[in-house]
Amino acid sequence: MNTPGPFRFQTELRLVALTGERASTLDELLGLLRQVPGSSIFYHTHNQFTALHFERPNFKNDFALWVEEALQEDALSEKLAAVDLLDHMSILSLREALIAQIESRVPTGGSAGRRCPPGDEFHFCRTKTFVVPSGPVVDNPGEFFRAMSHAGNNTISFHFLQARLRLGRPSNDFSDWLDAQGEAPLAASINALNPYEMTLDELRERMVRLGAEYLGSECE
Repeated sequence: MNTPGPFRFQTELRLVALTGERASTLDELLGLLRQVPGSSIFYHTHNQFTALHFERPNFKNDFALWVEEALQEDALSEKLAAVDLLDHMSILSLREALIAQIESRVPTGGSAGRRCPPGDEFHFCRTKTFVVPSGPVVDNPGEFFRAMSHAGNNTISFHFLQARLRLGRPSNDFSDWLDAQGEAPLAASINALNPYEMTLDELRERMVRLGAEYLGSECE
């Protein structure tokens, strides 16, 4: 049996840029959702959450906000906002869920709804990321949770939120490493947390608390 390696805390530096693509109608939004890069889908579904990480989440993704504010499509906006990010382990799955909601509103071969006022178009952005170290390299669960208590929100987001969509799996970096360390119940408890129901600060605190409950003095 291979001994699991150390855990390396990392984060990302993100460069946000316009793609040059923009939508004025639901038809145009639908067409562009099918072709924009995956980083654009991730950005527009997580942008509000990460920007407001210090507030208890009650946010709509960028698509839902635009449909509501620019097109006055309140019912569709609610459907887009209701797409559960935890239900999807890949950008492809998330993209298809958003497309399905809009297709339910747009007739096949036809057009639906209004054109937004000039200046209110939806501008698609994309991100280019650079992964960099953000903390110590740790060798055991006790060191891991002591380091986690000082980890920044971008690090928590990178390892917990992005890991699932980045690697297409039902878990996160923290839980995967703890499971490999032989801490399967602790790994499962952390993976069961819903990050979209709390702030990133609260998510970090919940994980550290779970570690302390399971490991006791090892985390001190």
